[in-house]
Amino acid sequence: MTQEITVHGTVADGFEAVREEFAAFAAGERADYEGQLCAYVHGRRVVDLWVGEGVDGDSLYGVYSSTKGAAHLVVAMLVQDGTLELDRKVTYYWPEFAAEGKGSLTLRDLLAHRAGLVGTDSGFTAAELADDRAMAERLADQRPFWRPGAAFGYHALVIGALTGEVVRRATGRTIQELHEERVRAPYGLDFHLGLPASREPRFRTVQPMLPTPDQQSLLGGLPGGPHTLASIAFNRHTADPTDLESLPNERLIRAKGPASVGGVASARGLAGLYAAMISEVDGKAPLLKPDTVAEFGQFHSVGYDLVARTHKSFGLGFQATADLWHPFLGAGAIGHSGAAGSQAFADPRSGLAYGYTRRRFAFPGGAAPENDRLARAVHMAALAS
Repeated sequence: MTQEITVHGTVADGFEAVREEFAAFAAGERADYEGQLCAYVHGRRVVDLWVGEGVDGDSLYGVYSSTKGAAHLVVAMLVQDGTLELDRKVTYYWPEFAAEGKGSLTLRDLLAHRAGLVGTDSGFTAAELADDRAMAERLADQRPFWRPGAAFGYHALVIGALTGEVVRRATGRTIQELHEERVRAPYGLDFHLGLPASREPRFRTVQPMLPTPDQQSLLGGLPGGPHTLASIAFNRHTADPTDLESLPNERLIRAKGPASVGGVASARGLAGLYAAMISEVDGKAPLLKPDTVAEFGQFHSVGYDLVARTHKSFGLGFQATADLWHPFLGAGAIGHSGAAGSQAFADPRSGLAYGYTRRRFAFPGGAAPENDRLARAVHMAALAS
């Protein structure tokens, strides 16, 4: 049974089908559904839509691992500048990282989730999860869970702390500071790695996932245990296990903006970041050169992910979006999804930059299923335009 809904916002000529697709999806959802959809083509905003009571285009959401895209844009810019070198050992920048057999790992392999360092034996406290430097200090002493470089697995809660420590050692600045100075502020983006108190009234708390009975049975049947790699990677093996659904609802997480999962953004902010990455926006040159985008979007880890226990594809700090989520996109599409359902990417071949947020945590986590139809509609309109 569909419901009466009102879609707010605008679309450019030729993108009317995107509004219709967004409205059709929202009409079939729960009555409390709220979300935002935004897209740019060659640096021009062509879609800016939202649905839900009390939400508008400026509302802000916890975007979980979509944060990794903002963090690793900073890394890509530093590689492009020559400040970081992908094939240098991590220990060149961070000598303490050599402990427990990690001394040969390169920055390239670290970015590709090949470090084997998905967490620590005893886990992290809530305060440590909010503090990238505290996590990095713990991780430097940790023995890896597989031989570094031999395999890959999603470093869900820690990759931003690891790469962020390399950035801090090389520049004296944190990823959060560089994101603010070089990306967010110059473009006026609502994509925050550290949400100021003044913007707190615009934050929409994450609502918990409400799986159907069939979905609940699937959740109950997932393999695992208290000491699996997945449990360690998501900090579920501690006396006080992390509740991923409520993580952005903690002010400490929002305030410090840990570079793996702590970002707060609107769909405008997500899409705007990827637009600025690949296109001229408001007269500003793209943040990355085509060769840099190609390097970071190139497949580096493809196959069986030891943490997720399924097929995954990673570039350098980014997901290989066309392989993992949206096969209709052009080769080299680069982005990152977030656990509650957010999705953000750039498709350099079509000039498309896409951002989507939603308030209720989507089953089963990662990019919400509706992104497939929404992204497809935007991509088709972008190609036609």
